[in-house]
Amino acid sequence: MINTILIVDDSRIARMMLNNCILQYKEFEIFEAEDGKKAVEKYKELNPEVVFMDLTMPVLNGYEATKEIIGINKDAIIFVITADVQPKSVEKITEIGAFAVIKKPAEPESVRNALIKAEEKLEQRS
Repeated sequence: MINTILIVDDSRIARMMLNNCILQYKEFEIFEAEDGKKAVEKYKELNPEVVFMDLTMPVLNGYEATKEIIGINKDAIIFVITADVQPKSVEKITEIGAFAVIKKPAEPESVRNALIKAEEKLEQRS
C-alpha cells in the first residue's frame, strides 16, 4: 500500500501539476524536493513508497539521485518523469534502477497507471 510519495523536480509548477495528477487518483501524503540532493535527504528521512523523479535538476541530477536512492534501497520504486524520452536516456535510467519512465508533462492517466503498478509491486513484496 502506498502512503507516502516524494515528488522531485526543480520546477515548482511541475511539482504542483504532478501533485494534482496524483490526488486525482487517491489521497496520499506527498512531500517535495527541488533538487536531487534534497531528494536523497528526504528519501532517507521519509522512506516513501514511491518517488517521482525529474532528470534535469541542479545540485544533483535525477540520474545521480536515483543511483543514490537505489544504493539506500535496492527495491525503491522510482518513476522518472522527463521530457527526454530518447531510447538512450530511458535505457540509462532504467539500468540505474528506475521502475519506469513517464513522458513529461505527465497526464493523469499515466500517473494513475504508474501508481497502480507500484501498488501491485508493493503487494507482491508483502
